[in-house]
Amino acid sequence: MSDVGPKAPTDSLIGRILNLLLHPQETWDVIDAEDATIEGLYRTWVLPLAAIPAVGHAIGLFSFHGVELFGIHMGPPGVVSILGDAIASYALTLIAVYLLAVLIDQFAPQFGGERSRIQAFKVAAYAGTASWIAGVFMLLPTVGGLFALLGALYSLYLLYLGLPKLMRSDPALTLNYFGLTVLMAVIMAIVIGSVTSRVIGYGGPIHID
Repeated sequence: MSDVGPKAPTDSLIGRILNLLLHPQETWDVIDAEDATIEGLYRTWVLPLAAIPAVGHAIGLFSFHGVELFGIHMGPPGVVSILGDAIASYALTLIAVYLLAVLIDQFAPQFGGERSRIQAFKVAAYAGTASWIAGVFMLLPTVGGLFALLGALYSLYLLYLGLPKLMRSDPALTLNYFGLTVLMAVIMAIVIGSVTSRVIGYGGPIHID
């Protein structure tokens, strides 16, 4: 037997991340069979990983020296705005993961699946992994957006694989189940973006040359 695939359910954080990203099909099977609690998944998975994009974006903004457009130099946002944005986006992400799990659980029977709040939370928590890991590239504002997009796309792939496995949905209805879940996730992302944009504003000084 090859040991290339996922390890035992007791993977370290890094090991589980690598297995999920490199061997998603097999790792979802391992996750499906694991005993877990929502509190435990928050503590060991969601809390540390969801902090990566918030912290990376904040550090990236601290290192941003502003831009010049049409002779107008706009400085970076203020420290309070940057910290407020990081805290708000992090807190809202933690809430969004739970709300997404509730929706996944609620809609499961409509797609031939079985309701299970903990299984739904596993899907919501682990599917976000790629997007959160990609948040480390927010340290580099010039390319951070591109990597964030790639991470989000891979997280959608993880979601597509995990939904039917953990929620026992009808394979023929997987695309519909996935589409509805993505729609809900996009709405939540828009709400988070709207709230954080109001928090951060544009706190830097403006100079006209």
